[in-house]
Amino acid sequence: MSGDLADRLQRLLPNGRGLWIPMDHGLSGYPENGLDRMDSVIDSVIAGGADAIVCQKGVVSHQSARTGWGGFVCHVSASTAHGGENSQSKVKISSASEALSRGAMGVSGQINLGDENEPEMIFDMGELTTEAHELGIPVLGMVYPRGPNLVTLPNDTTGGVAHAARVAYEMGCHAVKVPWTGNAESFRKVCDAVPIPVLIAGGPSGGSFDETLEIVRYAMSAGGAGVCMGRQVFGAKDPAACVRALRTIIHGE
Repeated sequence: MSGDLADRLQRLLPNGRGLWIPMDHGLSGYPENGLDRMDSVIDSVIAGGADAIVCQKGVVSHQSARTGWGGFVCHVSASTAHGGENSQSKVKISSASEALSRGAMGVSGQINLGDENEPEMIFDMGELTTEAHELGIPVLGMVYPRGPNLVTLPNDTTGGVAHAARVAYEMGCHAVKVPWTGNAESFRKVCDAVPIPVLIAGGPSGGSFDETLEIVRYAMSAGGAGVCMGRQVFGAKDPAACVRALRTIIHGE
């Protein structure tokens, strides 16, 4: 592992664990609660102790220059709510080298397994991991088993989530974001499927944050490496407090 890659991984995933806050949602659909005050929310998330913030490239440029912070990850996948049957079909809109030049420490890409355009998303992820490998940049794979063509094997108690993690690992990602499977037993099978850090998604906002924290505890006990959790943090009244609570569980601080 190159020095640059090892240093960047340690910055974003200290000791193999990560508290990542994705805030790339505004491209997919807007208004989005919290993103209308993005500067103050990002300041709050940084103050709370997040390891990384995932944003689209225009936001990375603005926020990196504004804050001088070194934990931004550039999400290179995009689609919008106006895409009709293609609204979940992500396309690649940036390269690893562009992300680096905009101030990012890492990159992320998305694959929706079972989508009609899954092959194109796999191709884009392969291109991204190749670019990142050449530059020594960490890659997060956001892989979700959610499309209409999804095939779940009869012996798969994870609902395709273990396969999603495996896709990211086999394509060269350094970490993977997947949905919570609903219980620690099945999530342990997801973590056992790959030797890379597994971060759980937060899902839609709603419910109590205490319930979310309990899920994070279950995930960590099953071998999870942390969270990549957006709306439940950036849409909260006090994002810094949410981050600090998550940090206690993930990093024991």
